[in-house]
Amino acid sequence: MGDSPLKGQLELGLNRPKEKDRNFHLGGRSFYFFDFDDNIAFLTTPLILFHKKDRSEVQISSGDFAQYHQSIGESGPYADYEIDFCDVTGTFRNFRDVHVDELEKMGGKKQIFVQDVAAALGYPDFQWKGPSWECFYHAAFNQRPLSVITARGHHPETLKDGIRVFVQNKVLPLEPNYLSVYPVSHKETRVLLGDSDFKAGTAELKQRAIRASVEQAIETYGYNAHHRFGMSDDDPKNIQLIVEEMTRLKARFPEMSFFMIETQHGSFIKHEVKLSGLRGDKADNLSQLSFFEDGRRKS
Repeated sequence: MGDSPLKGQLELGLNRPKEKDRNFHLGGRSFYFFDFDDNIAFLTTPLILFHKKDRSEVQISSGDFAQYHQSIGESGPYADYEIDFCDVTGTFRNFRDVHVDELEKMGGKKQIFVQDVAAALGYPDFQWKGPSWECFYHAAFNQRPLSVITARGHHPETLKDGIRVFVQNKVLPLEPNYLSVYPVSHKETRVLLGDSDFKAGTAELKQRAIRASVEQAIETYGYNAHHRFGMSDDDPKNIQLIVEEMTRLKARFPEMSFFMIETQHGSFIKHEVKLSGLRGDKADNLSQLSFFEDGRRKS
């Protein structure tokens, strides 16, 4: 954030007052849904692509994968490569938990995700903080109900362990007030989301996770016409299907507010989901701090 006067307060929470929900006086709550990679934080966890002929490997970042995955094996820089879906040896092996026995063989090391979060904190803030970091910080600081909905396949508790590293290193003041945690490539989570045949794609599973999280919010905090829901993601395909799901939710709960936060290439663009279409606004790092709640930014 450069020379922002809020930096010290963002890191330590010093002299920063707690903020009530925008619609607190009406009984409404603000619910924050986040993708993790390239949104909350940039990690160096690589994906692995395999050459079609000789099976040689090439590493690709999660950001590049989001940009190119629809053309892998067909055109562009990765036309000669393919995705391998084996959880143990394939493309996403670093986005899955290592079996406990393997961790013991490695001398009690932490799961890969936890290691990668810790490693990221060794870099300057501007390198590891994602475009939704300040929004994530705001939600944790004010204990807003928060969901993590990610394509990763770790156990939900592994994700919480990794996020706890932020707290232990004092870059996040409190552990989030978790509403739900959905790593949608985690097999048990997929079954929970109704994909017992393991045939649904990531974007569809994120749709289901959003729907389940909204239903959980209403079950836990009660129905209120003034609830507000926002989801941030950077993958173009995911964004499209998230908007579709939020449009269905808007039709189901027309009094409530739904937002899609688009964070491609480090941007932060809010789209309010209306039955008549989307309304978009670009936000800087300061205005996103209370993005769903600031009465001065009415949509």
